[in-house]
Amino acid sequence: MTRYFENGTGELVPDALAGFARAHQDLVDYDLTDGYVTARHPAPARTVGLLSGGGSGHEPLHAGYVGAGMLDAACPGRVFASPHNRQIFRASRAVAGPDGVLHIVKNYTGDRINFGIAAERLADAGIACGRVLVDDDLASDSEAIAAGRRGTGATVLVEKVLGGAADTGMGLDALVDLGTSVAGRCRTLAVASAAHHAPVTGEPAFELPAGELEYGVGIHGERADHTRSQKQVGVLVEDMTGVLLDALRPGPDDPVVALVNGLGSVTSLELYGIFGELGRVLDARRVRLARHLVGDYVTALDMRGFSLTLMVADHAVLDFYDAPVHTPQWRW
Repeated sequence: MTRYFENGTGELVPDALAGFARAHQDLVDYDLTDGYVTARHPAPARTVGLLSGGGSGHEPLHAGYVGAGMLDAACPGRVFASPHNRQIFRASRAVAGPDGVLHIVKNYTGDRINFGIAAERLADAGIACGRVLVDDDLASDSEAIAAGRRGTGATVLVEKVLGGAADTGMGLDALVDLGTSVAGRCRTLAVASAAHHAPVTGEPAFELPAGELEYGVGIHGERADHTRSQKQVGVLVEDMTGVLLDALRPGPDDPVVALVNGLGSVTSLELYGIFGELGRVLDARRVRLARHLVGDYVTALDMRGFSLTLMVADHAVLDFYDAPVHTPQWRW
């Protein structure tokens, strides 16, 4: 029997979207026919619509970031499944600006295929379409993985920076260049002490022995190539942060933005403790922590785990990151 509160198999996502739209009807509209969410109050200076999407189960990603200063539309698929290309095409057409629409795509095969088909349909309709691919997951950075690094926690940072840039009236090509550059300066690593539970069966996606961690887990429950013992959190965070910094190699004057992200079932007490350890490691490494987020931003249903994301920024990127935002999940 399922462990989730739902009306029945297949009802969890549509019921949640309908409730989300009602709860935030001042900010978003919900297209019931095609299942996408659009912003009610986009910035008037925008010439390019921003759209992202992917499987449900990662809330608040993506619908939670639809609104002024971030996304113009989000296309949620079924749990851990890509949205259909028809859904993406119709949402893109609804929010495209005079300079077209930009797709922010996490690097998964289904997402790449469906967003790619939608882009071809948009071209046939005379609507310019660009793409920024987010591929930040260090655990899948291997020549043995043909698809390349997965797109995970950095997606929300890319969406925020591009939202701030789009609000200035930046054109499609410039947004693609900026987004590609920002995505290339982000890396993420995730760990979990317990898997998420599948909505249909209520069973965990994988089992771990007591005292073990899945080191390098994916946001769909993908296993890593190894587990490790669950040591003190300070030791774990020091190791994870060191791996991220070795991959990014920020210079002495390069500020970083950090995201300490819960994967669904980790408490705020734990996440703030993790952030404290992250700050300690960055200080010891003489890396300037310019901005930070702590909380549940890109989840994996009820997985008991967390991810760390670092983004190497510059002053222009920080200005876009600091721009005003008003979405259901993120407001300042």
